[in-house]
Amino acid sequence: MTNPLLSLPGTVAGDPPDAAVPAHHGDPLAEQRAMDRRAAVVDRSHREVLAVPGEDRLSWLHLLLTQHVSELPDGAGTEALVLDHNGRVQHHAVLANVAGTVWLDVEAGNGGPLLEYLSSMVFWSKVQPRDATDELAVLSVVGPDTAASLTAAGLPLPARPYDCLPLPDGGLVRRMPGPGRDAADLLVPRAELVGMWRRLREAGIAAAGMMAYEAMRVAALRPRLGRDTDERTIPHEVGWIGPAVHLEKGCYRGQETVARVANLGRPPRRLVLLHLDGGDLDHPAVGDPVTLDGRVVGRVGTAVLHHELGGVALALVKRSVPVDSELVAGQEIAAPARIDPDSVTDGDSAERPGRAAQLRAGRPARP
Repeated sequence: MTNPLLSLPGTVAGDPPDAAVPAHHGDPLAEQRAMDRRAAVVDRSHREVLAVPGEDRLSWLHLLLTQHVSELPDGAGTEALVLDHNGRVQHHAVLANVAGTVWLDVEAGNGGPLLEYLSSMVFWSKVQPRDATDELAVLSVVGPDTAASLTAAGLPLPARPYDCLPLPDGGLVRRMPGPGRDAADLLVPRAELVGMWRRLREAGIAAAGMMAYEAMRVAALRPRLGRDTDERTIPHEVGWIGPAVHLEKGCYRGQETVARVANLGRPPRRLVLLHLDGGDLDHPAVGDPVTLDGRVVGRVGTAVLHHELGGVALALVKRSVPVDSELVAGQEIAAPARIDPDSVTDGDSAERPGRAAQLRAGRPARP
C-alpha cells in the first residue's frame, strides 16, 4: 500500500526495512534534538498489526507467548516473544488488550509468519486471529513533552507505561517506556493516518523520521528484531528478560532454554553499545562482524549517527570480550570501536542499563 505521508514536502523515504516510511523530513539531527528535548511524531505505519478477538484470547496467548498475559487487564499492554524449540527468538510483538481484542504490532514482514503460527495453534480455542494491518497504523510520539503534547492535541494518555486507552475516533493510544524519557504509540485507523498526523503537527509536535527514532532507540539500548538479533539470539542476550519474558511462567515453546540460562549460567553473548571512530557519514552494515585482533567476536546491529554521542551501534558480542577491548566493527566499511562500559551488565536483570554518555551530558539515565 502507498503511504500518503511520503508525499509531504521535504520528506525523504527510508531504506529497507523502513522504505515505506519517511527516513527524515529534511534535517535528521534537528529531528533527533526535538525528540530528545521536546516531542516529535514518527510515522511507523509500516509495522504490521494482528488482532486476536475472542473470549479465550488471553488464556490462549498465555500458552504461546513468553509473557504472562492470562490476567492482562482491559486497557493494559506488554511486550512478548515467540521462541523456537531451542529458545531462540522468532517473533517480538507489542500487545494491547482493549475492548475484547488483543492487538499485536510487529516488525514489517513479520506479521504473516506470526499469524500463520498463531492460526496453526487455534485448535478448539475461542479465538479468531486475523491480519489487521489494513485496519490500524502506528504513529509514535517520543520525547519528554509527550504528555503535554497529546493533551494539546486533545488526545488521552495513560498514566503508566504499556497501559492503553481507546482513541475517540477508533484505535488506541499506548504509553511506552521509550525510547527516550517518555513515548506513546498511537494505533489509528489507517484511513485516518494523514488526519492524525496533521492533528499532532497542529498541536505543535515536531515531525521526525525513522533516522531520529532509530538513533534514540540505539542510544537507549532497545533491540530491534532482525537488526539487533540473528537466528541464534536468545532473550537473555538482548535485555528482553522482564520486558518481554516472564521467568515465573511456563507452558510455552522454548521455556527450557530460558529457565536453564536464567538459573544455571549466563548467555554466550550480550548486547552492547559501541562507539565508532570511523567518521559520521559511513557506518558498518547490519550483520557485519565485530573483530578483536582479527578474530570475529560478534556482529553489528543498528549503526546510527546520534546528535550527542556521534557514531554508535548496537552489537552482540561474546560475553568473554573485555569491556576495554580495542575492537573493529564492519567489513567493507570498518571502524575502530570501543564498548560503552555503561552498556554492560553482569547479570540478566530486567533493568535496562543506563547510559554513561547521557550522565556525562548532565541528563539522568531513563529508569
